Amino acid sequence: MQNRTLEIGVGLFLLAGLLALLLLALRVSGLTVGSGNDTYKIYAHFENIAGLTVRAKVTMAGVTIGKVTAIDLDRDSYTGRVTLSLDDSVNNLPIDSTASILTAGLLGEKYVGISVGGDEEVLVDGATIYDTQSSLVLEDLIGKFLLNSVNKDEAK
Repeated sequence: MQNRTLEIGVGLFLLAGLLALLLLALRVSGLTVGSGNDTYKIYAHFENIAGLTVRAKVTMAGVTIGKVTAIDLDRDSYTGRVTLSLDDSVNNLPIDSTASILTAGLLGEKYVGISVGGDEEVLVDGATIYDTQSSLVLEDLIGKFLLNSVNKDEAK
């Protein structure tokens, strides 16, 4: 009988360990088990979205307020159109707010940062943020630096 209770105890311990591992995997990946009904969508158009991915976080003042749900090409303006899903608790963003693609660390992940504007009219579901700042591409900066130094050498 004691052997049987030991086996049941080990089985329950393993089951608890697997559930904890599953919960950890869900937390790290950013996936949620619940539904996302308490959000609203807004759009932002960027000239360059290099490195931004779906499920990237959207922050304001360093606090996560949503996530990127879709990235596609706007065929009319030939810009990257990013769909942002924001929490309903942040439903009073002014219409002249700014969206920027920022980097966590020097070579870290990209995310969208929202800077609050001053207008009294607010963004509603389906609205578009027009004031955007595109992603900073390290290769472009290196290329500009190299071309600038070559032009200075030729001028001498």
